[in-house]
Amino acid sequence: MWRNLRIIILLLILATVVQQTWQDKAALDWKHNFYVAVYPINVDGSEQVSRYIKTLTRDDFEPMAEYFAEEGDRYSLGMRRPVEVQLGDVVNEVPPAPPNGGSILSTMFWSLKFRWFAWNNSPKVNVKPDIRLYLLYHDPATTPALSHSTALNKGRVGRVNLYGNKSYAKQNLVIVAHELLHTLSATDKYDLSTTLPSYPDGFAEPDKSPRYPQDFAELMGGRVPVSETQAEIPRSLAQTLIGDKTAREIGWLK
Repeated sequence: MWRNLRIIILLLILATVVQQTWQDKAALDWKHNFYVAVYPINVDGSEQVSRYIKTLTRDDFEPMAEYFAEEGDRYSLGMRRPVEVQLGDVVNEVPPAPPNGGSILSTMFWSLKFRWFAWNNSPKVNVKPDIRLYLLYHDPATTPALSHSTALNKGRVGRVNLYGNKSYAKQNLVIVAHELLHTLSATDKYDLSTTLPSYPDGFAEPDKSPRYPQDFAELMGGRVPVSETQAEIPRSLAQTLIGDKTAREIGWLK
């Protein structure tokens, strides 16, 4: 009896995974736009960050929606607004951090925990979101370097580390847009050990001659290559482009 019950449970889990995978692939046909909910979190409990979060409005994220519209046009996507961003209420809980160099099993367990967290910490927005991004705001005065952000295409959730200060607003949007594309199956295009963009897919203009310095960052490459050994963080989304490989991964190129 117990053996049969375990088999039934496993089959139900398998059916759910298959259904979600099919739905994810179907969504990347871009017959409909994606609604994204962003939820601010004051990670440090900082008073300065709290004041900053209170100033946030939907308009602060509009440049990201416009960016995806412009990049979609370059690939003849045929959608006026491929991404719509909604600002949700502040979330007081912090999503679980991914394991540091963990095993495949621990990573899978964290993935389930993160999706369970999202299920329980998604304040309502006007339109049910397809993607949920938790924006973990840190105080730059006490956090000299941000930890690596991460996002999952299974469940389409992201955990994004940002600075809670107006002077970082444009750079913050670059990080948010990068993680958003991870939820749509885009892969990183930089060397994890050096953070240097990988050639050619991590370059916005791989055919440029001379190759260096580049003028733009490929969004999933993360930085603007200025020489073989140096790359700079883009100042804003205006200094980034979506390359062909990324466009293919998210369904913009066939």
